[in-house]
Amino acid sequence: MGPLARGRKPHVGPPAESYRRFRRCAAGKPGARRRGDRPRKDPTVTRTARALTGSLLAALLLAGCAGTDSPAPSAPAEGATARAEETTPAEEPTTIRIASLKGPTTMGLVDLMRDAEAGETEQDYEVTMYGAPDEVVPLVVQGSVDVALIPANLAAVLYNRTLTDDGAAVQVAAINTLGVLGILENGDTVHSMADLAGRTIVASGKGAAPEYTLNYLLTENGLDPATDVTIEWRSEHTEVATVLASTPGAVAMLPQPFATVVTVQNESVRPALDLTEEWAKVTEDGSQLITGVVVVRTEFVEEHPQAFAAFLADYEESVAFTNDNPAEAAELIAEAGIVPAAPVAQAAIPKSYITFIAGAELEEAFSGYLQVLFDADPASVGGSMPGDDFYYGG
Repeated sequence: MGPLARGRKPHVGPPAESYRRFRRCAAGKPGARRRGDRPRKDPTVTRTARALTGSLLAALLLAGCAGTDSPAPSAPAEGATARAEETTPAEEPTTIRIASLKGPTTMGLVDLMRDAEAGETEQDYEVTMYGAPDEVVPLVVQGSVDVALIPANLAAVLYNRTLTDDGAAVQVAAINTLGVLGILENGDTVHSMADLAGRTIVASGKGAAPEYTLNYLLTENGLDPATDVTIEWRSEHTEVATVLASTPGAVAMLPQPFATVVTVQNESVRPALDLTEEWAKVTEDGSQLITGVVVVRTEFVEEHPQAFAAFLADYEESVAFTNDNPAEAAELIAEAGIVPAAPVAQAAIPKSYITFIAGAELEEAFSGYLQVLFDADPASVGGSMPGDDFYYGG
């Protein structure tokens, strides 16, 4: 459980930490504030009240950065007037275009989305949510978005697809979601991977990361996926859920939030195995089962390093908000259309492994996962393992 525990712990890379130190004072930006310093909002508070709270907090921060409680002298010291005139103009906020997907990988973004809509962030975030990864890929390649929250293996595919002698068009900056896959049972006989021997597993995701993950875990537990179990592949998660709910004794592999939905609606269906935990049991290289990551266009981060560091700091705080305030976050998740109902979202949050892993820990966790996929099918990561320049700040 060591690697799993590390995965849930937020980790900030050097760029985000440097920005956090930089913005401790408002740095000449009237109205600017730190997102993490304000108390969390009651859901009934109006946006007008939130804006007023933000302004008051900004005033307090500015006062705190003055560094003295002593009365001002009656006359300025020699040269003080000249120094006061040599002020640095406030830096204009940078517009950051963010593409996300409808699912667990966006659950940690909802607080940032709310603050951005209310005009309470130092940078201008334009967030657009899409239904499928193939809608996002061309936008990243064409430069129509700056940051994207996408499936983990797709980040490696994008890197390899855009790699030239000058480098690749994207870098991975953080892991935002660990494994969301689980084994569920309409019954109570499966309590370990070994208990899957001789069973039929209904699943979706053939020829993709879910299949490679299941095969890897079966193999690491001494089971041959081809002979010791029978895997029935379905094209949609909803098909799998229907079979599971209607068939006593059925065993299935499902991701969140589908797993939560089917267990809420069917008392006979229970979570049997958490595949993120099962992964941690069989790996010793620090790798983790990963679902989603944050990628950034290399050109954008080179042109706007401070703005991107600000985004990472804001995003980490947003992730912490979702994990620490599941009831309020669930309302935002439902409002955004990520999950149909707030109660389902609230139940799914602790099972979705929403996280923020960056810096050295990012490469350690991610490279091992990609190696498993590469060993199963090199095409799943774009044909080759990414180089060190794939990792932002590496």
